Amino acid sequence: MEKILIIEDDMHINEMLCELLEKNGYEAFSAYSGTEALLLLSQGSFSLILLDLMLPGKTGAQVLEAVRPGYNTPVIVLTAKTDKETTVKLLRLGADDYLSKPFDNNELLARIAVQLRRSAHSNATHASSKLCFKDITIDLDGHDAYIDDKKLGLSKREFELLHLMMAHPQKVFTKNNLYESLWGGEFLGDDNTVNVHISRLRTKLSAAKPGQDYIQTLWGVGFKMKE
Repeated sequence: MEKILIIEDDMHINEMLCELLEKNGYEAFSAYSGTEALLLLSQGSFSLILLDLMLPGKTGAQVLEAVRPGYNTPVIVLTAKTDKETTVKLLRLGADDYLSKPFDNNELLARIAVQLRRSAHSNATHASSKLCFKDITIDLDGHDAYIDDKKLGLSKREFELLHLMMAHPQKVFTKNNLYESLWGGEFLGDDNTVNVHISRLRTKLSAAKPGQDYIQTLWGVGFKMKE
């Protein structure tokens, strides 16, 4: 049974989510503060996290920032904020998806199913142990990436993005290709998601090896690994 951690300080919403998830075959666990959530995450693994932003103690953003370096668990943020600045910040911190409050229960269940399916597929396709391009090495079993011996510290989505592009280094990926492959939805022309993740990935590659450019932008077309 898939284990889902609900991090939500509103007791009514938390209980409602627990009931919804358990009725649909999931095992639900509750945390009512950011501090309690980090404690639970340190004590066991979960299949997915539902994360509220406005929490006592550590905020949802602080929880996400603390969690991402060490966990590949999908995170869906539940937020009352819908402005673009907040959305971009969540993506930068490593959120896999977000849903605005108030949300439709069926839509939440659908998004949970998508993230769990993608996570299972990602784990299943990491059968071979390593993938290399220039001096970048991806350890598929350990879900880590390195330049020479320096660990890049990629988020789950950054790792998937680099893996996809390195697996097909000659292919030019349009934003639509990348969005559909990694997020599983229809790309909207003004969506900034792909650019945010490409930028974050480039920054980490550059920090590991200054002066070296690994991702090429073909303006008006897309992205590919740079020969």
